[in-house]
Amino acid sequence: QVQLVESGGGLVQAGGSLRLSCAASGSILSINAMAWYRQAPGKQRDLVASITSGGSTNYADSMKGRFTISRDNAKNTVYLQMNSLKPEDTAVYYCNAATIWRNYWGKGTLVTVSS
Repeated sequence: QVQLVESGGGLVQAGGSLRLSCAASGSILSINAMAWYRQAPGKQRDLVASITSGGSTNYADSMKGRFTISRDNAKNTVYLQMNSLKPEDTAVYYCNAATIWRNYWGKGTLVTVSS
């Protein structure tokens, strides 16, 4: 089992920045990759960015250049640095951990970007 706890969401003005954190616990050695997804009201959950255990990263096209995913293995934590935020970035952001058996999800953290 893997437990994920997100933090760092909140209200920010357009053009501002936020850093989300996702702390993993439990069977962390089984995690192959971690990712951030987001879900806006009435929309599907979409990939924002991912990072493998080896440090390789991948971003959705609309986030490239604005968002940065990183990990601190000593703290078992993955971060999402979000810069130049736009109102359309408003969503619940979910942390995901992929193991060979299944995916695990956190409960999400709300990011609201005001115009």
